Amino acid sequence: MKDNSLKDRTKTFALRVLRLIDALPRNRKGLIIADQIGRAGTAVGANYRAACRARSRAEFIAKIGVVEEEADESAFWCELIVDGAILPAAKLKALHDEAIELTAIMASSRITASGNRH
Repeated sequence: MKDNSLKDRTKTFALRVLRLIDALPRNRKGLIIADQIGRAGTAVGANYRAACRARSRAEFIAKIGVVEEEADESAFWCELIVDGAILPAAKLKALHDEAIELTAIMASSRITASGNRH
């Protein structure tokens, strides 16, 4: 992947999460989940950008680990929306798949960077 492709991909993910928030019901469940997935989903892009500007390998590893956690948390909230019958699975499949893929990419980056430390 070229340098900015993951920056673009994580930003697009954040925008998709923001669109999902607009589709959630305005009841107590919907508002709680909207807040949680909004924070996690937008943090993926913000923290990835921070990782790209890390001043050391150790800082990169720590920051990319945060990105991995936020992407995985986003996947969890997608699952909760479906399992809680808040929105149909078909509406969440692509976003959930992207959260899973981003989690895997960030985990791989963290593992690679950690292995290259020595």
